[in-house]
Amino acid sequence: MVVALLVGRLIQVQGLQGQTYAAVAQSERLRTIDIPATRGVISDRDGEVLARSVEARTVTADPHLIADPASYAHLLSAQLGVDETTLAARMADRTKRYVVLARGVDPMVWRQVAATIDPGTGKPISGVFAEASSKRIYPADTLAANVLGFVNSTGIGSGGIEHEFDDILAGVPGKQTYERDSRGGRIATAGGRITEPIGGNDLQLTIDRDIQWVAQRAIASQVRRTKADSGTVIVQDVHTGEILAMATAPTFDPNNPGAAPAEDRGNRAVSQVYEPGSIGKAITMSALLDSGAATPDTKIRVPGTLPRAGHVLHDDVNHGWERLTLSGVLAKSSNIGTVLATDTMGISTLYKYMKAFGLGEQSGLSFPGESRGILADVGDWSGTQKYTVPFGQGYAVNTVQAASVYQTIANGGVRVAPRLIESWTDSTGLRHVPAASETSRVISPATAAAVTRMLEAVVHPGGTAWKVKVPGYRLAGKTGTAQFADPKCGCYRGYTASFAGFAPADNPEIVVSVTLQRPVKGHFGGDLGGPVFMRTVTFALQALGIRPSGVPWSPVTLDW
Repeated sequence: MVVALLVGRLIQVQGLQGQTYAAVAQSERLRTIDIPATRGVISDRDGEVLARSVEARTVTADPHLIADPASYAHLLSAQLGVDETTLAARMADRTKRYVVLARGVDPMVWRQVAATIDPGTGKPISGVFAEASSKRIYPADTLAANVLGFVNSTGIGSGGIEHEFDDILAGVPGKQTYERDSRGGRIATAGGRITEPIGGNDLQLTIDRDIQWVAQRAIASQVRRTKADSGTVIVQDVHTGEILAMATAPTFDPNNPGAAPAEDRGNRAVSQVYEPGSIGKAITMSALLDSGAATPDTKIRVPGTLPRAGHVLHDDVNHGWERLTLSGVLAKSSNIGTVLATDTMGISTLYKYMKAFGLGEQSGLSFPGESRGILADVGDWSGTQKYTVPFGQGYAVNTVQAASVYQTIANGGVRVAPRLIESWTDSTGLRHVPAASETSRVISPATAAAVTRMLEAVVHPGGTAWKVKVPGYRLAGKTGTAQFADPKCGCYRGYTASFAGFAPADNPEIVVSVTLQRPVKGHFGGDLGGPVFMRTVTFALQALGIRPSGVPWSPVTLDW
């Protein structure tokens, strides 16, 4: 009877259930892993590489095949750059057959790991394996870091362009299935299945690497010199809206993003908003001229103080009665003169033009963390705002929005939405070009030309930025000095110093907008932002081969 039972069980196992048990055994031996797709390259407008992926290894382990996790952790910690305690805990977790020990390991380092001798056996370590992967590197280190962003430890874009266009850059991973032996190694003769990965698209930015480098060094130097909290610079093509440089200080190294504070890894040029101060007067002047409420020669009697809405308004410099033209009000940056001029137009008209210039709206960049700025509906303006908004306080912009205002004036009154993407090329080599930036007419060509002449007066004797000069080129620009609204205290504390302008003023090609937040050594926009503007615009004009001005500036009347 016993023999009969044994024979029956053998028939059941080997015959009736043989295929089932064989399938289970094979499934225990089979392993399916992802084959990473090569992440696309990010380059500047001239094809210079800003970010690329290189071959790497993901080092893994099977805890069931490691007899002494603590010993292995001690051997491998320094090579893998992972804390010894962490490694030991991972290799001791016998609830798993697969744990990741380290990612982005250089292939040469992996070869050293694989050759490490287990002191217990005198043979190379066992139970530790490697999978093909890639590592993201940024050859120029901090250059354009706040634009590029970075990828996390698993290769997913976690900031900037890397995050916003992760689906374009990442590609599609492949898969490989293979059989393992009792030690977890691959059986070379057992065959397997492979689905090849599809590489990510290469992305080309509008950024000019050289102009970016100069802008970044200029703002970093000025932030250090003035002991400012931070600073930003935008360089933009007047006609296409393309961003040629977007610099931020302090910045970070995307090769090691964890070494920098979180606030330095973002992009302040789009995320940080501030009251623009007097650079916003260009909007008010444009509205006054375009609506027909005033002309550049409109005469205004400007007192030393002006009571409004229970407050007394002042100019930056104390003065008695002044007789200024509207051009003189802008050149000398008179808050009081700006308020008196706006009284003839009305704040509803001003609000309409502010919206047309793009304030209170997304810029069109599609950049992560981008702020719309702050612009309350005109019906909600407080009594104070009705008089402070015309000279640049009571609303907030980011540096891209500030640059866009001056791009519009420089472009004959046509606003072109800013953009950062030049094109992308897919894995088949096909190049894709995004649709042209949206455009809209904000002010007439005649108004733009008149405001440009007024802005030129700012950088001539009598203006607040008379020191700002580039030999051979006519410049148009405006200084800004505003109180800094500190969210930590809900109060004004410190200043925002800025300068925005374009060149050549007689045939505009490039816009440069500079902002410094809470400088300690000085606070006037002309003194602090002006030097950064000059250094950046001088290099950009030369790098782009833009001809010097051919016609001298025709002065405007500042007083009467």
